[in-house]
Amino acid sequence: MPALSLRLPEELDHRLGDEARLEQLPRSEVVRIAIVDYLARRERERFMADLVSEARTAYADDSIRASALEMAEEGMTASNEALDIAEGRKARGSRRLEPAEKWWK
Repeated sequence: MPALSLRLPEELDHRLGDEARLEQLPRSEVVRIAIVDYLARRERERFMADLVSEARTAYADDSIRASALEMAEEGMTASNEALDIAEGRKARGSRRLEPAEKWWK
């Protein structure tokens, strides 16, 4: 495993030592965990920024926007139907739920 050397401000070094003692972990393990968390967060942030950028680009295209709205409307119909069944407003198969009867029974 490659080694890394770094200098920390004294206050950060004390905080690192305190955290290592509280977690009962070596300081190097606390640093490894922090680096993994930081890199994962940055990757998620970049992914979300790319996703938003793509969505904005697609939304600016009238044909893509119309297609997306059509798909959303189709999905709403399916979701509403599932909700009606779950809440007993619509028969599920051949059995109709009574208003007070819970769907999870």
